[in-house]
Amino acid sequence: MREELDIITAYQKVGTYRGAADICGTTHKTVKRVVERHTAGQGRPVRAPRPANYEAVRALVAGDVKDTRGRISAKRLLPRARAAGFTGSARNFRRLVAQEKTRYRSEHGRRHRPASWSPGEHLVIDWGVIAGVHVFAAVLAWSRFRFVRLAADEKAATTMAMLAECFEVLGGTPRVVLADRMGCLKGGVVANRVVPTAEYVRFATHYRFRPDFCEAADPESKGIVENLVRYGKDDLALPLLLEHAAPVAWPPAPRGSWPTSVPRTSGQRHGARRSTPRSIPRPARSRPTGWPPRSTCSPSCPRCARSSARRRSPARSTSCPRSASARPGTRFRPR
Repeated sequence: MREELDIITAYQKVGTYRGAADICGTTHKTVKRVVERHTAGQGRPVRAPRPANYEAVRALVAGDVKDTRGRISAKRLLPRARAAGFTGSARNFRRLVAQEKTRYRSEHGRRHRPASWSPGEHLVIDWGVIAGVHVFAAVLAWSRFRFVRLAADEKAATTMAMLAECFEVLGGTPRVVLADRMGCLKGGVVANRVVPTAEYVRFATHYRFRPDFCEAADPESKGIVENLVRYGKDDLALPLLLEHAAPVAWPPAPRGSWPTSVPRTSGQRHGARRSTPRSIPRPARSRPTGWPPRSTCSPSCPRCARSSARRRSPARSTSCPRSASARPGTRFRPR
């Protein structure tokens, strides 16, 4: 359309077809055709949209994408589409599946709650367990203040006691406490909304905060505290468990053994006391019979094979690149 307007404007300026064609870089026949169509009051003829060859199976693909929550691939769907009458190429079918997946994710995509933090508003809490030790973690979202405590269970009374201690350490109460759907704090679910227990509601009313819960099966929405739980289990609880574990009675080291260093755990890297010995005695390794000596290569080495075939007397080969010897070989001649 813009090219037509440029042609018409050029023709109105110069008044000739060939002059307008020289200005617009086209032929005089094209200028004449555009000017006559404009004079007759007709625009560019609109071509009727032609449906794509995969429109007949779009409903089938959309249904399967919805049933699998956008996980199915075009390779799995193509045989069913062929049976339903799809005759196009695999490339066009992949384009259709990509469109339907994009549409499904835009309608049913994950939503991070809350989307943005503000100072002193959200306190995110979670529980973790390792070897029977329960780890309570809380993060004040905006300032990243972290609170970690160990407990023996995850009951409602324990959770609320941990929250009260966290509020005392903080020196205040946040506006919202965000948690996942804990069984100790969840009274029920109505229309995908969590109803807190009466005890938790009385606790929240006393401290004047609003209880909030994450979406179902979506722990990533509170990933800020999931990382803290992992840190509390690996770097705090695990070293304590190793420190208070019973000592291990190691067998006496046999003759010919050597000490081997033990890799440190994550807690030991941060300065925790070592609970395992610095060396673990291992029996001396004996070389199996039938193996070639260390100073020679395997029988398949071509250079070693040629050098051994040329020699008539025992000698040390230095032509092999894998030989461990650094001094020149000594040849022994028969007397």
